Amino acid sequence: MQTQMQTPPSFRKTTQTLAPVRHQPAPEGQYDIYPSFDIGPDKIQLGIAALAQTLQHHKRVQLDGYGGVLWQDLREKLDQHLAALGLQAHWISIDDALKTPDQIESLVAPFLGGNDPVFGTRFTGSLSDFFNQDPLQGFQPDANADLAIVYGCGAALVNWADSALVYIDVPKNEIQFRSRAKSVRNLGVTQDLDPKAAYKRFYFVDWPALNAHKAALLPRIDLFVDGQRPDELTFIAGADFQAALTRMSQTCFRVRPWFEPGPWGGQWIKERMPQLSQAVPNYAWSFEAILPENGLTLRSDDVLLEASFDCLMFQHQREVLGDAADHFGTEFPIRFDFLDTFDGGNLSVQCHPRPAYIKQHFGENFTQDETYYMLDCTPDAQVYLGFREGVQPAEFRAALEQSFREGTPFEVERFINIEPAHKHDLFLIPNGTLHCSGKNALVLEISATPYIFTFKMYDWLRLDLDGKPRPLNIDRAMDNLYFERQGLRVKDELIAKPQVIEQGPDWQLVHLPTHREHFYDVHRIEFSSSFECELHNQCHVLNLVEGTSIRVETADGRGQSFSFAETFIIPAAAQRYRLINTGNTPAKVIKAFVKPEFSSGDSV
Repeated sequence: MQTQMQTPPSFRKTTQTLAPVRHQPAPEGQYDIYPSFDIGPDKIQLGIAALAQTLQHHKRVQLDGYGGVLWQDLREKLDQHLAALGLQAHWISIDDALKTPDQIESLVAPFLGGNDPVFGTRFTGSLSDFFNQDPLQGFQPDANADLAIVYGCGAALVNWADSALVYIDVPKNEIQFRSRAKSVRNLGVTQDLDPKAAYKRFYFVDWPALNAHKAALLPRIDLFVDGQRPDELTFIAGADFQAALTRMSQTCFRVRPWFEPGPWGGQWIKERMPQLSQAVPNYAWSFEAILPENGLTLRSDDVLLEASFDCLMFQHQREVLGDAADHFGTEFPIRFDFLDTFDGGNLSVQCHPRPAYIKQHFGENFTQDETYYMLDCTPDAQVYLGFREGVQPAEFRAALEQSFREGTPFEVERFINIEPAHKHDLFLIPNGTLHCSGKNALVLEISATPYIFTFKMYDWLRLDLDGKPRPLNIDRAMDNLYFERQGLRVKDELIAKPQVIEQGPDWQLVHLPTHREHFYDVHRIEFSSSFECELHNQCHVLNLVEGTSIRVETADGRGQSFSFAETFIIPAAAQRYRLINTGNTPAKVIKAFVKPEFSSGDSV
């Protein structure tokens, strides 16, 4: 038998290690960078040889998948293993039916924002629009072959009866790492793109088209494959995958976080999570629960398989969101992420779009309303929030433009209101609010889900990690800023004032009221032994912001432990939960949830 080929290590460009194929949960009290959901024994299979053995019983196979699959590499390895089984495969690339590059460029150009380096508009077409229909439907299997395999993004668009449908998923962080290494390209693209241009196209064109395609396929997938480890594929039967999603929709779980350095990044995450790669200057972000990009990791016999979070939403949005599904459909509304500036720098001076603006210009259904929860900070930490009293738009704009034009410092303290920041403070950042986290803080950013729509006005004259300036968006910012949010009004409206709303012998429930424009609210649960909570048909997103570890028990009798700084989700269908403090000090848990008034009626 031939030796299996190895995927070249250059297929991804990052210092981050691939997620392991096997992983035991981290000890209680230790942040787990590879959280997983146990689905019982004998559910997940490992290896391309095992995949070939499963496929040998089929005459026709549709090998579909997400962008980022290394299709040629997979074809060569799978063909090798099929040949070792004595099988001759007839391979058909779906790419042979793609429209010409010029036709595809004409198709996607209206959604790419012209020369804008960051922003486009969400694609409104479908994956089938990338293909010529006559050749797509003209593919025929070779009658002399033992099995025929049509493969590539969109393979299920070929109308083959009695075929096995295999779907290969790749996490979005890995797609970005592969794109940076030039090992994958965007849909229909024949030339390598700059990584930032490729990401823009992924976000606004490829992912919307591929998401809709995946959603349509999920109910009939025969095998679901995790393709992030090309030499160690893991896969699960479609029925077992569906059962795992159903089980997950009714109890607590974590998504797999991922971490990225940045020009302002700090040392808090790097120092406290030594299991992460240390070959980076800093970690600026932890994508705790940015659910359009995070994945869910299933575990069976310590073997891991990751699927995109939206698989859960496509199948069980009502179980997950409860009443809020009427507003948000398959879009999970709340995100949690960490911004680390410890021994780092200030974030850029920025704001986010108003609701009508983000809908008109970018095709998003709701906007990027945020809050900053100070999980940790030094005594001198600050948050830049709103304007100083009396600042006028024309004067502010002129100063920004002069700084940009001449490359000179912007007079931040002349224009921007600065607030001292303390541990467990919550700062409110509704759309159109000027803001910026200062250095020496670990911010738990609690926000509406949209996550790239940041209009930077001033970036402290620094370069990005690639040695280039990050794009500024002064014009867009000026179209969205609320200049009335200044002076005393900032203190009155944009800093949450904690209120104890319930209490017991050793616990209290603290309300941290959000702004009237926020569709979500925030509570802090403070307890020494335990706390019980009814979900009232709402989903809760939570984080242990103080204490060592807790155990969460849901109505189905399932229990799971979570450690300091870990984010976890409890779907509405879980009905109720109990938090049990398993550490030696009092615990504090932040929870965010959709406000009742946003849980019925028209969409946000």
